[in-house]
Amino acid sequence: MKRRLLLVSNSTLYGSGFLDHCQQQILGFFGKDVKRVLFVPYALHDRDAYTRKARDKLRPLGYEVDSIHEASDPVAAVRQAEAIFIGGGNTFRLLRTLYQQEVLTEIRRRVLEDGLPYMGSSAGTNVATVSISTTNDMPIVFPPSFAAIGLVPFNINPHYQDPDPSSRHMGETREERIRQYHEEPGTPRVLGLREGSMLLVEGDRATLLGTTGARLFTRGEPAAEFSPGSDLSFLLTDAA
Repeated sequence: MKRRLLLVSNSTLYGSGFLDHCQQQILGFFGKDVKRVLFVPYALHDRDAYTRKARDKLRPLGYEVDSIHEASDPVAAVRQAEAIFIGGGNTFRLLRTLYQQEVLTEIRRRVLEDGLPYMGSSAGTNVATVSISTTNDMPIVFPPSFAAIGLVPFNINPHYQDPDPSSRHMGETREERIRQYHEEPGTPRVLGLREGSMLLVEGDRATLLGTTGARLFTRGEPAAEFSPGSDLSFLLTDAA
């Protein structure tokens, strides 16, 4: 499989600017062969402003940005892309628009068959997985299905937060919500990516990058902790 993915938990880390915390990983991922990146701003309402933000960040790194919302034929834009970056925002809005524009299948084909480099942040990371069922977002719109692009055989929970023992908040913790998800039969693993972490997938190899680590949830098993640099390739072959 030719897939190359950079799945980032968050686009902005506290104390830094847009994509600053993963700038070196972006440079290493896109490299020098990529000249233009197709940006997908569907997760936010103001697509023009979001595209300007992406251009302002990626252009100094050496990458021109074409936005899919500016293309007369979104499917053709995906077919012609050198690389793709799907930004964060509301995951339900993002997935609904991917279905409406009929680009979901073509993105999957290009990534898995052609090796199109795919970068996602937050919602863009959510839609790269099996489904958006483990997003943190509110369902402000309703996509035709929760099934996502399916570039990896597991789900991700971006912005994963550990329980705060000093908090007086009485709602469920993130871990409890994921446990509730796993009460349903046939649900895949969920990788909780803390802010500052990201997953690099190259073919059948997956490596945890960043500074904060991740927590893996498997239905019926205790959660497992992984530190930056961990080899998570087993997630790509074992869909438990």
